[in-house]
Amino acid sequence: MKRSRSFNKECSIARAMDVVGDRWSILLLREAYYGTKRFDEFQYYLGVAPNILSTRLKKFVDLGMMTRIPLPEHSGRYEYVLTKKGRDFFPTYLALKKWGDDWLAEPEGPQVVFKDRTTGRQIEYPPTPMSARGKPLQLEDIEIVPGAGAVSFNRKRFGGQPLVKRKTASRVLRRSISHKKK
Repeated sequence: MKRSRSFNKECSIARAMDVVGDRWSILLLREAYYGTKRFDEFQYYLGVAPNILSTRLKKFVDLGMMTRIPLPEHSGRYEYVLTKKGRDFFPTYLALKKWGDDWLAEPEGPQVVFKDRTTGRQIEYPPTPMSARGKPLQLEDIEIVPGAGAVSFNRKRFGGQPLVKRKTASRVLRRSISHKKK
């Protein structure tokens, strides 16, 4: 898919969507979080075509979300295991699941719930982000400002100073010095 604006390539959300922004990628991660590790198991639980599954697994391995480990008992077969990068996506998955459970689940409730292994109690997730005043964060509570890595478009859009590239800055400095000499 071609992006409509070149500055989107710098956006963390756009980059994240390149990694997990399709149905099969999210569902594949769901299965990995549920403990699925083998190609045939992923295929069984997802009902996905082998070519699509193979492409997504390769993508996750290439991006460092999963690692492919050979099975000693079956030459040529592998397990796909989440890496730290893949495991670190879990809270994001939980937030998406919670939204789906709250707004899209059947009236009887969600298909799957998570319980604490130690206490057996259902886990409430994700924690609600809080404002500086200690109240649940609302969209109206935030101000969007350019971050340290912001491109000039977003610096201008969100009120920051445009970046001055070194070449440009030195050229401007040289011009101002040459004008002073005249």
